[in-house]
Amino acid sequence: MEFELSEEHRMIQRMVREFAEKEIAPRAEEIDETDRFPEDLFRRMGELGILGLPFPEEYGGSGGDYIALVLALEEIARVSGTMAIILDAHTSLCCEPIYLFGTEEQKRKYLVPLARGEKIGAFGLTEPQAGSDAGATRTRAVRDGDHWVINGQKCFITNGSVADVVVFTAKTDPEAGTRGISAFIVEKGTPGFRPGRDEKKMGLKGSVTSELFFEDCRIPAENLLGKENEGFKQFLTTLDAGRVAIAAMALGLAQGAFERSVAYARQRVQFGQPIANFQAIQWMIAEMATEIEAARLMVYRAAWLRTKGVRFTKEASMAKLFTTEMSERVCRKAIQIHGGYGYIREYAVERMYRDQRLCAIGEGTNEIQRLVIARHVLRD
Repeated sequence: MEFELSEEHRMIQRMVREFAEKEIAPRAEEIDETDRFPEDLFRRMGELGILGLPFPEEYGGSGGDYIALVLALEEIARVSGTMAIILDAHTSLCCEPIYLFGTEEQKRKYLVPLARGEKIGAFGLTEPQAGSDAGATRTRAVRDGDHWVINGQKCFITNGSVADVVVFTAKTDPEAGTRGISAFIVEKGTPGFRPGRDEKKMGLKGSVTSELFFEDCRIPAENLLGKENEGFKQFLTTLDAGRVAIAAMALGLAQGAFERSVAYARQRVQFGQPIANFQAIQWMIAEMATEIEAARLMVYRAAWLRTKGVRFTKEASMAKLFTTEMSERVCRKAIQIHGGYGYIREYAVERMYRDQRLCAIGEGTNEIQRLVIARHVLRD
């Protein structure tokens, strides 16, 4: 068994941490306050090769693997949940299915500029009536000669209104249930395709979360992603990796809140001594450190299984379930350690507490993760 990162992974980790601390951290509060998508930082991630970490160089990537992406997500979330969710949606949810299921032409046309940060990507799965029950999608795709005609609506789409490229799902055989769903690629500006409103959210405020509408939208037949009627299987594969990615984001948020809590406990003086000297604070810090370390092992192992090409659905759900709930506990204790200061926006732990809450909902709610885990355990 090997518990050490490779030198290549450590180099990526150091590079991303330096970028996060120097360029993202000074603007994290401003991004949260203004609700503005930080396009310049997104482009910068492209320049540094972060957006294309798990993809081969021939497709605009950095030639890394999924462990590298997980490390990057953790380091970025450590200072900004917003930038981490933007990276997650772009790379893990939009680029990944194009890489896994796309034709050579689709990879050249879409993946290359996406991996380089020249275009912004999004993944359109959720609909008003199809959240955890993703098979209930009502968006419809009908073949018409050399085109598909799309009608329907998506909601809660990260990067939605700013995306240049959207991978989305639609029913191609309404009578076949989940076996009648296909995946497609649509470009910004295609007639009949438009974004709706951007949602006002509790956290991750610089991340755009949008409605998307298709009204007799005609896309070329070659924009079918993968095989017709296999979209459901494709997005389940995409979500397995996405669950590890959002677990990495939750891990980074917990790590950031933990580090700030340790520093605060050392310098905050009450009753003539640092509060770090008090057992009540020490126990909270001990619990935080232990849970973070346990979560990190789960996340890294799930990412490692992904790189090995073996099935990791159960491990992905376990990592997502444990890490996201751990993150909430850690961020809550971070606010408690900070006391009244933890409740005001001057201190980053308040923002981190708001940002982590989405992690237990996105990429399949934690209730769904429990069902997935139980199904695998009882079937084995």
